[in-house]
Amino acid sequence: MAFSASLWSSLFVPNPNRTNCFPRFSLANQKPLKLPLSTAFVIPPLSTATAEVSGAIDGTTIAVISGGSVAALAAVLSLADPERRRREQAEEVGGDDKEVVKEYFNNSGFERWKKIYGDTDEVNRVQRDIRVGHSKTVESTLQMLKDEGSLEGVTVCDAGCGTGSLSIPLAKEGAVVTASDISAAMVAEAEKQAKEQLEASEDGLSRAPMMPKFVVKDLERLDGKYDTVVCLDVLIHYPQNKADGMIAHLASLANNRLVMSFAPKTFYYDLLKRVGELFPGPSKATRAYLHSEADVERALRKVGWTIRKRGLITTQFYFAKLIEAVPM
Repeated sequence: MAFSASLWSSLFVPNPNRTNCFPRFSLANQKPLKLPLSTAFVIPPLSTATAEVSGAIDGTTIAVISGGSVAALAAVLSLADPERRRREQAEEVGGDDKEVVKEYFNNSGFERWKKIYGDTDEVNRVQRDIRVGHSKTVESTLQMLKDEGSLEGVTVCDAGCGTGSLSIPLAKEGAVVTASDISAAMVAEAEKQAKEQLEASEDGLSRAPMMPKFVVKDLERLDGKYDTVVCLDVLIHYPQNKADGMIAHLASLANNRLVMSFAPKTFYYDLLKRVGELFPGPSKATRAYLHSEADVERALRKVGWTIRKRGLITTQFYFAKLIEAVPM
């Protein structure tokens, strides 16, 4: 949503021994916060993960990585240079990471993620699973926001709105939404979806929700003040040194709450992501950066914010850490 939608296609998964459990959102003092037991919150353990290889996002090949393979994979990775392909991409579009992201989500990435975020059946197993994971993140975010009461009249900035999968439900809840994305194609699609879903009330009698204000902007150029700022699945495009500044910027726009999701950085996930980068498949992909929760929390504390709620959402091919931060 993101996001510029986030490129979960670098991060992967299958686990036949998976058991499901419900994530816990907890206050900073670790007291559990009760949530409805809905399928939107079902997650598997973090014991295994996989990496996309040879175009698995298009349904061709998926490699399952077992625990016993870690040492061998690490040896292979030490001899590889997955960054070379990234540098070539940047040279082709004449820019840095941001230009690569913009180019991707205005072209081939837009077509791919429009399908994933939509309801078409023209998706493979991996894409469908990522759709489910992203939907869980959106539902969990809405639950977080509604825990504090009605969203009627609450001003919300959806930073990296993608095709509007969060912006539109927020508007239906009565929020006053400003939605932005680096991709003009994503913003146009989000606006189209919003007009279709919001302009007429379901019963034809009640007042239609307020349309979100959609703008084409990268995160750095966002301005204004909002009750709440939400940024889902976007930090994956920022290395940690830039993510620190971006987290500080987003916090500066929020009066009361900042909600973010990001791909958690652990040794195992990082290894699997790097394996996936060795097998990019036929389509281009943007860089995918993982972030440790400790680094994100440190960046927030530096600007006077603290994490109040935490959650983890994963499916077979998607995983995201979800946090809500508030001023200290």
